[in-house]
Amino acid sequence: MEHEAPSIIHMPGLVEYTATWQAMQDFTAQRSADTPDELWLLQHPPIYTLGQAGLTEHMHQPNAIPLIHTDRGGQITYHGPGQWVVYLLIDLRRRGYGVRELVWRMEQTIIDLLGEYGITAQRREHAPGVYADGAKIASLGLRVRHGCSYHGLALNTDMDLTPFNAIHPCGYRRLRVTQLRDLVDDVTMEHVAQRLLGHLTRHIVAQPERQDSCG
Repeated sequence: MEHEAPSIIHMPGLVEYTATWQAMQDFTAQRSADTPDELWLLQHPPIYTLGQAGLTEHMHQPNAIPLIHTDRGGQITYHGPGQWVVYLLIDLRRRGYGVRELVWRMEQTIIDLLGEYGITAQRREHAPGVYADGAKIASLGLRVRHGCSYHGLALNTDMDLTPFNAIHPCGYRRLRVTQLRDLVDDVTMEHVAQRLLGHLTRHIVAQPERQDSCG
């Protein structure tokens, strides 16, 4: 059976987190077997989000930035302007793979993107996300309902990283975070977005065959 590729990409700009989260839930609840998958590429105003099994103790320096308890996997992270967020509203049943495969494809998207900038990035076993020089540059968190995913990934691009100092990112004490701007010169959000969409298309939209096995 041939898998349908996502045919809709939304780039709404800087949008409030809670309304976007509700829109993802509504889209997932209302979609049918024929609903095209969607990718949303956007940014959020400053917000901390805590996964459904997350521990509030990982917010060790409360401040004026709101903290939202959400329904994705994972612990605490920060979103803010200058960070590209990609929400993946994917019918995994139709695509014929599960969450682990989608996570691999998300990570590979970022690894290949960073490779274009001359950055060698890695995965970490039991710690989803992408790391460069030992610091986390991209975070992942998903929710799957009735075989369909929402939430997605966040790539630190050209942002103020200071709010990360108030948390244990992704639940790890002393985990360093980094961003693309601090690793290469002449980074622009628009240029990164274009390249990011290209790699998302290759790894998720076009759905190429994997070169290894998820196990």
